[in-house]
Amino acid sequence: MSPSMPWYADGLRFSCTQCGRCCGGPPGHVWVSDDEVAAIAAHLKMSLAEFEARHVRRAERRRSLLELPDGDCEFLRTDPDGKKRCSIYAVRPEQCRTWPFWQSNLRTPRDWERAGRTCPGIDTGSTHPLPVIQESLLRNRDAKLPL
Repeated sequence: MSPSMPWYADGLRFSCTQCGRCCGGPPGHVWVSDDEVAAIAAHLKMSLAEFEARHVRRAERRRSLLELPDGDCEFLRTDPDGKKRCSIYAVRPEQCRTWPFWQSNLRTPRDWERAGRTCPGIDTGSTHPLPVIQESLLRNRDAKLPL
């Protein structure tokens, strides 16, 4: 591997196990753009004003989805089979779409390993090739996510 290639140039394995840990505490932020707010509001058949009043908070001069007191995303649901599901999956924010391929998880192999301690889907399932990972990183950057 050339020095200019990232340590994950051969790809990384990930398969979502629907454990919901990426959507739960400790408290944090799920940053949302204007377009994401509009899409989620439309999906929920709510006006923008109503959606923002009920589901969005201002933080660090941006907007973040509200959380439950335990830190879980308020859109996370538990099915009867115990699987965790996003109730707005079709319109979930970019930050959610690109997990676990965030810059903070990809700086070093150790960072990836650390993310895997809480996410059982890391290092399982199919390999995501480098171009897919790079696309996630670009989407995060373009969404101006602090990842």
